[in-house]
Amino acid sequence: MRPGVDLVVVGLGYAGLPLAELACRSGLRTTGFDVDDTVVATLTDGRSPVAGVADADVVAMLGSGFTASTDPAQLGAADVVVICVPTGLTGDRVPDLEPLRAASATVGDRLRPSTLVVLESTSFPGTTAEVVLPILERRSGLRAGEDFYLAFAPERIDPGNTQFGLADTPKVIGGHTPLCAKYCATFYSRFVDAVVVARGTREAELAKLLENTYRFVNIALVNEFARYCDTTGIDVWDVVHCAGTKPFGFASFSPGPGVGGHCIPVDPVYLTTRAGQDGFTFTLVEAAARVNEHVPTRVVDRAGSLLGDLRGASVLLLGVTYKADVPDVRESPARPIAAQLLARGAEVTYHDPHADALDVDARPLRRETELRAAAAAADLTILLQDHQEYDPVLLANAARLLLDTRGKISGSRVRYL
Repeated sequence: MRPGVDLVVVGLGYAGLPLAELACRSGLRTTGFDVDDTVVATLTDGRSPVAGVADADVVAMLGSGFTASTDPAQLGAADVVVICVPTGLTGDRVPDLEPLRAASATVGDRLRPSTLVVLESTSFPGTTAEVVLPILERRSGLRAGEDFYLAFAPERIDPGNTQFGLADTPKVIGGHTPLCAKYCATFYSRFVDAVVVARGTREAELAKLLENTYRFVNIALVNEFARYCDTTGIDVWDVVHCAGTKPFGFASFSPGPGVGGHCIPVDPVYLTTRAGQDGFTFTLVEAAARVNEHVPTRVVDRAGSLLGDLRGASVLLLGVTYKADVPDVRESPARPIAAQLLARGAEVTYHDPHADALDVDARPLRRETELRAAAAAADLTILLQDHQEYDPVLLANAARLLLDTRGKISGSRVRYL
């Protein structure tokens, strides 16, 4: 371990590794800590374990002096520690803060005076002050705002976005005290174009939840529109296209097979859970959740109506990642769709150029590698994600019957939700 580093990133996943890469590129002496031996070994070997950071980027990081380690001793040498651990859901669909508590304890055991500690992991308002701060103070014996500095700065990673990255996406920060905010803003200003200072940590925490809940609710709204249009024989894709031409007052969202990813289906749960603890009910958000949860069932129902009987039918799923052109299958709607198809007696396989494996109810789903042959053999092909690799003409001609959940393909054998 080299003495004195500018930054240690705790958690080298989809949020932490891009942050470390940008910091290295900006000239900051940076190291990384992760409890996963495989992640550390992959990085040490010059390979990237996440999308959005190329192997060449990791090689450049190593060349700049970056090291990844499972040894927490390096935390004691840092001027800044940024926590980027997962904040997902338990099996019961409630917020899981155990990784965050464990990371906070690890940092607190090695915290030295004048260190800036920043939490980037998404969570409900009050997490920084009520969960992270007490652990840091108890384990270190230091006082936040006096002996060390504490802030919240939510990650705003958008996998697959080629227009906006970390550097040119404004960074929201909220400090435990005004002085904490000042140190945090100064730190991010070294490699981010614009810093937005929130009134405090709770405001910054809730801002991140608002961003993704906004998307969650609007996805539910357009999925409701799709159901109505199907009932009345109106072309929902044309409706969305026409409404989207308005240059003000409207943000366009498209129907689909359901919501997925680490943020959109997860963050509203953090919001409504905390709101319930505060004696408040987000009626609109809970209604949106019911709509979005039903969409995979609607896909399967539509498949059943097209085939008449799903028992013994062969169904090919195209694109099982949660988003087009990314390799991430977290919370993908493909899983509940596949599970329901299997439960109704269908034989299900999938094709996806980005996903090497997909498990459904702890069982691996068979992956097809020859797209044209697989589509020609299946009784029904269902397009879930419109990856760039998928040629609409090829699919329209190859598939015996195709259910397009994205409104991208036309042809005599194509049907829509």
